[in-house]
Amino acid sequence: MPVVSLAKIASSPAVTAGDFTVPCIYGKRLVSNRVSFGNSRRRSPVSHRVRSELQSPRVLGSVTDLSLDNSVENGHLPKGDSWAVHKFGGTCVGNSERIKDVADVVVNDGSSRKLVVVSAMAKVTDMMYDLIHRAQSRDDSYLSALDAVLEKHRATALELLYGDELASFSARLHNDINNLKAMLRAIYIAGHATESFSDFVVGHGELWSAQMLAAVVRKSGLDCTWMDARDVLVVVPNSSSQVDPDFAESEKRLEKWFSQNSAGKIIIATGFIASTPENIPTTLKRDGSDFSAAIMGALFRSHQLTIWTDVDGVYSADPRKVSDAVILKTLSYQEAWEMSYFGANVLHPRTIIPVMKYDIPIVIRNIFNLSAPGTMICRQIEDEDGYKLDAPVKGFATIDNLALVNVEGTGMAGVPGTASAIFSAVKEVGANVIMISQASSEHSVCFAVPEKEVKAVSEALNSRFRQALAGGRLSQIEIIPNCSILAAVGQKMASTPGVSATFFNALAKANINIRAIAQGCSEFNITVVVKREDCIRALRAVHSRFYLSRTTLAVGIIGPGLIGGTLLDQIRDQAAVLKEEFKIDLRVIGITGSSKMLLSESGVDLSRWRELMKEEGESANIEKFTQYVKGNHFIPNSVIVDCTADADIASSYYDWLLRGIHVVTPNKKANSGPLDQYLKIRDLQRKSYTHYFYEATVGAGLPIISTLRGLLETGDKILRIEGIFSGTLSYLFNNFVGNRSFSDVVAEAKQAGFTEPDPRDDLSGTDVARKVTILARESGLKLDLDSLPVQSLVPKPLQACASAEEFMQKLPQFDEELSKQRQEAEAAGEVLRYVGVVDAVGKKGTVELKRYKKDHPFAQLSGADNIIAFTTKRYKEQPLIVRGPGAGAQVTAGGIFSDILRLAFYLGAPS
Repeated sequence: MPVVSLAKIASSPAVTAGDFTVPCIYGKRLVSNRVSFGNSRRRSPVSHRVRSELQSPRVLGSVTDLSLDNSVENGHLPKGDSWAVHKFGGTCVGNSERIKDVADVVVNDGSSRKLVVVSAMAKVTDMMYDLIHRAQSRDDSYLSALDAVLEKHRATALELLYGDELASFSARLHNDINNLKAMLRAIYIAGHATESFSDFVVGHGELWSAQMLAAVVRKSGLDCTWMDARDVLVVVPNSSSQVDPDFAESEKRLEKWFSQNSAGKIIIATGFIASTPENIPTTLKRDGSDFSAAIMGALFRSHQLTIWTDVDGVYSADPRKVSDAVILKTLSYQEAWEMSYFGANVLHPRTIIPVMKYDIPIVIRNIFNLSAPGTMICRQIEDEDGYKLDAPVKGFATIDNLALVNVEGTGMAGVPGTASAIFSAVKEVGANVIMISQASSEHSVCFAVPEKEVKAVSEALNSRFRQALAGGRLSQIEIIPNCSILAAVGQKMASTPGVSATFFNALAKANINIRAIAQGCSEFNITVVVKREDCIRALRAVHSRFYLSRTTLAVGIIGPGLIGGTLLDQIRDQAAVLKEEFKIDLRVIGITGSSKMLLSESGVDLSRWRELMKEEGESANIEKFTQYVKGNHFIPNSVIVDCTADADIASSYYDWLLRGIHVVTPNKKANSGPLDQYLKIRDLQRKSYTHYFYEATVGAGLPIISTLRGLLETGDKILRIEGIFSGTLSYLFNNFVGNRSFSDVVAEAKQAGFTEPDPRDDLSGTDVARKVTILARESGLKLDLDSLPVQSLVPKPLQACASAEEFMQKLPQFDEELSKQRQEAEAAGEVLRYVGVVDAVGKKGTVELKRYKKDHPFAQLSGADNIIAFTTKRYKEQPLIVRGPGAGAQVTAGGIFSDILRLAFYLGAPS
């Protein structure tokens, strides 16, 4: 249908403001004998062309060319460092109070000249698009929606302005609304909105916010002019549904605008909107205000572009995904460009291009926190020696909801044009290729596209390569859904040794599987494709590894009894120091006993965990507990600490390790249990980056396992390991002296809490036998616990006692035998000691009561100390001895705690 004249459709073509009759179109007032700009007035006849356009059905052809034919005295635009450009987004001008805050920032800026680019008020652009949608859907509610737009701006103006400024703005506003009614009516009748119609409608939000801000700045007594950017910015549509600025034409129009307007030292310009070379209104598309501010900065050759927003600057990662993301002080243009492309909320990617040409820095600042310095985006800074001052990796970004397309086949290798044919097919369906990866063998090409476009891509490729697939030249076109991209961004990071290794090592240690990799020679980014469900965990893992945040561990503790409870208290007392000094955040998100468990996504309050366990604990469920610890995607690494002696719990270790959960434990059941189970766990541990630490299984807090490992790893050969491994039995025989009976010493130890509730668990020697089995296996021997000869100190008649109390009552009846052995040893200048032995040469182990000379190290013990002697090829004449407390909740918990911290260091915390 023919285009309808807006002047004929408009129900109210004129609005009276004071003694002026002000017909209005495209946001400008046309006056028969006067035009008012701010507080100044000047005479200007309306051009014949404009008069004819108001009556012509060809309204959209040239109605936006509203340049005034007669101008006041010609002025010349001064360019250069005297200009500062500020851009304020929609949240910055969201209401009257915020507009006042913006005006204060503008007024207080010390630059000689200021150009301020403003967006529409918050949500207004969405409201304008909604008007178009309703009108072209022939929904009459567009009228009430337009009234809401009018009311929003009218109410804001009433709170900001008064007198002539209020009357002037109100006249413009009502006239614009009337013209919008006319335009929307035309859209309603046609049932369709052209791009020009849409751009005309949505651009009004910027016109209104710019006029109100200019009026508020003038209230402070400063000379301030507002600019309709459509008079200056000229853009040309390109093939990718974007627009390119025409800088040459824009320069000319800026000079013309400056000569025709009595512009002071402050100009408030509209963002987002521009004109085509034919003077048809258009926009710079979504997020175009940043782009228009950058173009203005380039046109004015400003010394700086400040983009004001609602965050303190550019973060090293999305703070919604990485709670410990930090504000970056500086970014190079290229780094900001890369992070924008990969989805980081930095800038519209095209914003950087205009300012790069003139080396104009961009500063991102928070309008709501003026004390924050923000982030400066500029050329890379070097010191006097040319050394790049910035870290090689600046930040990380992700793109979700992607699919990988993998085209492979032997027929691709060396065949010219295959890649061209692939991507031509993709282009024909309008899909956006996010990332491409091709091996040098040319056997396969894989690329990532948005998941919503992958079906069309798959169909196009299968159609294009139907013959190649049928003939076997291509083996498959594979679609891998549910993918995400993770990108590490940093200037020159590829030329810094170890960056890629560190990046991939962090992902491996977080048990993240990589589906595809891309790294160009530009050295600005490393890109990997991972499963969507792994994306946040991967992001946190690499972020932590590069010291941008703490190394965080999700900790689940099983068995909050004496040892587990002591461990929780130790973590509580040390948590602050670990965070501040060692960058380790131990987040206990689960505690479970045999009947109750306590879960907390943000971490249990360890200052009152016992109380919370009683008040908020739920029924214990080990599978739910495990899934909860593993399933926290905001913490990349998880560890389960088993503080029990339960064989069933130990049998779960393999499954946990297989699922990527690290395990720390003092529980001896796994490593001394069935040999095949032990070998299976160790084999998995060697093949994966999942860690299994069990130092406390042998010597509580003593470094026995780590000492043995160190000897073996450095090439030493174990000949014999002999030691007193039980703190309880050490105490018993250290105090079994003089005329004391063995039963009295056992009773004393039980009273002091040095034994198990049933002392037979200690006296049987089984605990020592388990430790000997563990050390034998660590030394390379394949020993079974059942095959180990163990001398039990529990008299055979008492092994079947129904209770510990019955055992203790009857034990004195058997004192004579041990007393006799002690007396014989003392007569020979010796002492009795209960020891475990690993004979690596003879490939066997024993647990028995032995006699040692009083000058032997084993005879020098006191209290409940343990002592272990390593006889090796290097330490053959003089064994290597480890001695210290081998029992007690504090030292055992300390050993477990040490393993947890060792795990954190393996995962990336500074050592």
